[in-house]
Amino acid sequence: MTEENSTTSQLSVAMTTTGVTPITGGNTLMSSPSRTIFQCAVLIIGVVGIATNAIILYALVASKQHKKHGLIVHQNAIDLFSSFFIFITYSLKLCNIYLTGYVGYWLCKLILSDSLAWCGAICSVINLAIITVERYLKVVHPIWSKNKLRNWMMYSAMAFAWIVSFISNVVVVFPAKAVIDGACYGFAMWKNKTDVLIYFIWNFVLFYVVELFIFIFCYWRILIVLRRQARVMAGHSAAAGPSTTKVLSMQMQANVIKTMVFISAFYAVSWLPCYVYFLHLNLSPNPTLNDGGFYACVSVAFMYLGTNPFIYAIKFEPVKQVLLRLILCRKTGE
Repeated sequence: MTEENSTTSQLSVAMTTTGVTPITGGNTLMSSPSRTIFQCAVLIIGVVGIATNAIILYALVASKQHKKHGLIVHQNAIDLFSSFFIFITYSLKLCNIYLTGYVGYWLCKLILSDSLAWCGAICSVINLAIITVERYLKVVHPIWSKNKLRNWMMYSAMAFAWIVSFISNVVVVFPAKAVIDGACYGFAMWKNKTDVLIYFIWNFVLFYVVELFIFIFCYWRILIVLRRQARVMAGHSAAAGPSTTKVLSMQMQANVIKTMVFISAFYAVSWLPCYVYFLHLNLSPNPTLNDGGFYACVSVAFMYLGTNPFIYAIKFEPVKQVLLRLILCRKTGE
């Protein structure tokens, strides 16, 4: 048996044992009109994500909020990274490149299999949980956080998000990707269906169920504390008049909390179809992939990265003011 026939045989066994025909790789199957349409839609999402995240990053720096909210700046930087690689990945997929040699091998492993795009997407999810925990500590345990939280902890948390995401989306699934006859098979070379099931259930539990638990618990406790503080402030203002500094501080804090609650809720809604689709696919005894379902779910999940900045623009007052000035200056210049 030749090496090429051996590889093709291994691929057939992998497809049989996993029970699905892979389509997540770049040019895995022959192109179809529906897939091309969805790939173009994802490409547009990537372009929008690059533009919006870049503008919001500028607004955060211009409003000097990058010094106060380092993790939020990091969140936008991650979303910009993801949007950039979504654009690169789906531009190459639409070109339908025939993959050969080391260049084709690494294009498949890192780009066409969506590895770097998903690496950024999952890093964004982890960072969102870190922001939530940070907000929880600063509001619910202010004295402890003031005495114990340090900048190196924030930077370590950022690094942790990238490391976990890289391991989950690149290292673990690296052997499951292959180039066969010039085509990239993104998740075809699993040893058996059990490995696939464990991987997707692990992702669902860690990056969706646990994530939602963190959101609900932390923001529920934060809202209780903010309501208690509001009642105390109301009592003081009735007796001796409100402190302007304290009122402004509470308003800014409340705005940040509202922004992050909106983003967390948006994450829960936008990522749910993707996880439900893949769990159904892996739990079904006779799973079948279709272009429409797969790319629709991926489009909704990636749309989260591109539309996140609009929430900052609407709910985060300093950023909103910078953006309004940009719009007004442009109108004046015209």
